[in-house]
Amino acid sequence: MKQWLKRWIFRLLGKDPEAVVVTFCSGPPALSRCMADQVRALEPARRHFVATEENWPELRKTLRRYRIGLAPVLLSGESSALRRAAYRMAPRKILAYNLQLDRHHLRFDLPSFLFWRGVPLDRIYLRPWWWPWPKRERSVVPQGSRVVEGRACSPSRRRVAVLSPYYPYPLSHGGAVRIFNLLRETAREFDVTLLVFTDGDSKPDTAPLLEFCARVVLVKKPRYREPRWSTLLPPEVHEFRSPSMHRAIAEERRVFGFEQLQVEYTQLAEYPGDVLVEHDVTFDLFTQIARRERTLAAAWDAFRWRRFETRAVRQFPRVVVMSPKDAGLLSPGVEATVIENGVDLARFHPEPESPGQRLLFIGSFRHFPNVAAWRFFAERVWPLLRDKFPLLTVTVVCGPDHLTYWRAFADSPEPEPDPRIRMLGFVSDVRPLYVEANLALVPTVVSAGTNVKVLEAMAMQRAVVSTESGCAGLGLLHGHSAWIADAPEAFAAGIATLIADPDRRRQIAQAAYDHAVRNFDWQAIGEKQRELLRAQ
Repeated sequence: MKQWLKRWIFRLLGKDPEAVVVTFCSGPPALSRCMADQVRALEPARRHFVATEENWPELRKTLRRYRIGLAPVLLSGESSALRRAAYRMAPRKILAYNLQLDRHHLRFDLPSFLFWRGVPLDRIYLRPWWWPWPKRERSVVPQGSRVVEGRACSPSRRRVAVLSPYYPYPLSHGGAVRIFNLLRETAREFDVTLLVFTDGDSKPDTAPLLEFCARVVLVKKPRYREPRWSTLLPPEVHEFRSPSMHRAIAEERRVFGFEQLQVEYTQLAEYPGDVLVEHDVTFDLFTQIARRERTLAAAWDAFRWRRFETRAVRQFPRVVVMSPKDAGLLSPGVEATVIENGVDLARFHPEPESPGQRLLFIGSFRHFPNVAAWRFFAERVWPLLRDKFPLLTVTVVCGPDHLTYWRAFADSPEPEPDPRIRMLGFVSDVRPLYVEANLALVPTVVSAGTNVKVLEAMAMQRAVVSTESGCAGLGLLHGHSAWIADAPEAFAAGIATLIADPDRRRQIAQAAYDHAVRNFDWQAIGEKQRELLRAQ
């Protein structure tokens, strides 16, 4: 239809010929705002209206003279008058969003019905590689690598390589802290090349690592687009299958001439190396989840990880674990070396505690046990404390993009807001938060390995209230160097006792600090790492 005729017809009908976008805020306000922002970015040239419960009676009159070209709605699982209005006014132009802010154009077909019923978009469209019919999406494996030169090598020093699933800087979570510090300690005796996967197009800050690494090799992480249930191997293993990384390792072996390859994390165990570092015994974590959830999906994950991990550890000459407890979980005959997690005692050091009732929880929501931990505290512990201690406050460090991971793991739009709970995203330096805190919380309900955040709290001389799994493998004693409780009532009682008794709080904090100094200094742990590599 010619443009002039189209304009003439719409004017004859009393409508503006230019189609507008009307975003219907038919769900939680915070998610609705995010949806509206995304829609504006999708259609920057269109005129936009935002419909809310408050403005809808007046806006409905305004919209009579406009033609609706797109009507985004939020599917929240609850009935909504705004959503029904969108269905009536623009039934064939609905852009539906779910609570994870996935979007889908609703049509009269089965995928639209499934999305409307709450089925995640990846379950609707992702098909396994063995699927006989054409697939909508396929995995993408980037090609090539980038080498960044660092510290000059010495002919008298032996050379080693370390393979990591992520770039270990900034020090925003326990795994990055460990890899960064042990790379620095290893570089005291060896020349080190770091082979690392990067996520997205952003360039990592290589300067801090190039102070002690001879080379850093960057390979883009594959974009894995297969149903997570569909393979015998854990999906996390598939996510890091990269021919480019295999070629980069072979090229570094030829050019740099490293003698040993240390592989960080079990999901990278398909890359042949000399040392496998088990940051946690992963099948133990998934077994805990299966026991708690009692679902077929959780049981399938636990089975896959146990099968893969028990085979993987046998393929490496040496295996590193975080604690004697983790060593005992591995198969008989596997020679495991305990190299503990540690803390930088020069960076994290005791600071005087100010009077108050301030709690601190640190745990990136990117790691789903931290989401489970916060839900345990917020839903089962906090209600027992909130009214009894009106001055009690909580600071939560949830890491970057925390709402994205919360929605993926918690199946709700956002944590329940509370004026006495401060939610922070990425924090480059957590030390000031420890300084202002009176107690550190580790309400972990499923966990494996050992928690670096507990060690940091100990080094800052802050008493810790933790579940047994939260401080497992660290040798802490209940009532002496930590308050350890698993039940919600006992966890709340520990917080109440220590908040009300500053002297006992200081005694526990002092005992924990002394324990950290004796056992968890990175310099002493670094010698264990060097001895392991030296022994080859």
